[in-house]
Amino acid sequence: MKVSNSLKTLKNRDKDCKVVRRRGRVYVINKVKKRFKARQG
Repeated sequence: MKVSNSLKTLKNRDKDCKVVRRRGRVYVINKVKKRFKARQG
């Protein structure tokens, strides 16, 4: 999982990426290609 200051570029890495908020943190998840995970902060 990548940790990044801005998730805007990481969201555009793959068309299946989605931005979700969980427990006060912002995540990029991808159900199809699991390697595109990222967390903000």
